[in-house]
Amino acid sequence: MLVSPSGVKADTSQSVTPLSMEMVAPGVYVHVGVHEDPSPGNQGDISNIGFVIGTSGVAVIDSGDNPALGHRLRAAIQGVTDLPILYVINTHMHPDHVLGNVAFRGDDPEYIGHARLAAALADRESFYLNALKSQLGATPAAGAEIIPPTRIVDIGAPVEIDLGGRVLVLTAYPTAHTDNDLTVLDQLTGTLWAGDLIFIERIPSLDGSLLGWIKVLHGLRTLKVARVIPGHGPASADWPQATFAATRYLETLAGDIRAILDRNGSLKEAALSAGQGEKENWVLFEEYNGGNATAGYVELEWE
Repeated sequence: MLVSPSGVKADTSQSVTPLSMEMVAPGVYVHVGVHEDPSPGNQGDISNIGFVIGTSGVAVIDSGDNPALGHRLRAAIQGVTDLPILYVINTHMHPDHVLGNVAFRGDDPEYIGHARLAAALADRESFYLNALKSQLGATPAAGAEIIPPTRIVDIGAPVEIDLGGRVLVLTAYPTAHTDNDLTVLDQLTGTLWAGDLIFIERIPSLDGSLLGWIKVLHGLRTLKVARVIPGHGPASADWPQATFAATRYLETLAGDIRAILDRNGSLKEAALSAGQGEKENWVLFEEYNGGNATAGYVELEWE
């Protein structure tokens, strides 16, 4: 079910156009971003973000790349329900998932993230905010700031939050895509918000541990869920098939790098050749595979 902006009332006080949302399960809404890097043309709308509605309130799951997107997501929520926004959950630190947080500050939600999220955001705050201005310009970036979590989720200690009639289970992971990855499972519908632990169509981008990510993906497959919402890709996908492509890519990359290391090959060789067999399978391959291979080489040379 697609909820279009024409069917959603805007926040007229700010002339905000609501984001289009797709309802992938009862009470579970997703906005799908494009497979591009942030630019003035796409206004930073490059990742999957959304919300879940209970009988008591709403949880936002990732808020978008900038305050303007966050306000558009908030307007979409207001068009569907009058219930309060109780939580803003960030699945990891990357700006396309967190820089819309400020749009929800007036709702006084709990901001929830991985135990390592605050430190990761603090380390990159200046870089992220400066990059936002250079990528999109001053207007979409206006008012941007880092809002760290007010409540954390530790590895090995999942947190449950009750939206009224539905419980969300938040789970933190060891270093994988980043060192602060978090998933959100809606128990009522069996819907898993995987954040950037799962990429579909768009090439995975490595900012954590190649081996750690592979391990986490294999572990995720044991979960009993009905569907998954990836950080990048379609609004939802079948489970566990949604894990297959990213796992294949990362394992191919690791295998190629190990072969290069075994023959004493260089970092440059890895950046140019590792993972090339996957080129036709991914959008933005040229933009990200070399960086993935470089990070993987640095990790695997110390195996």
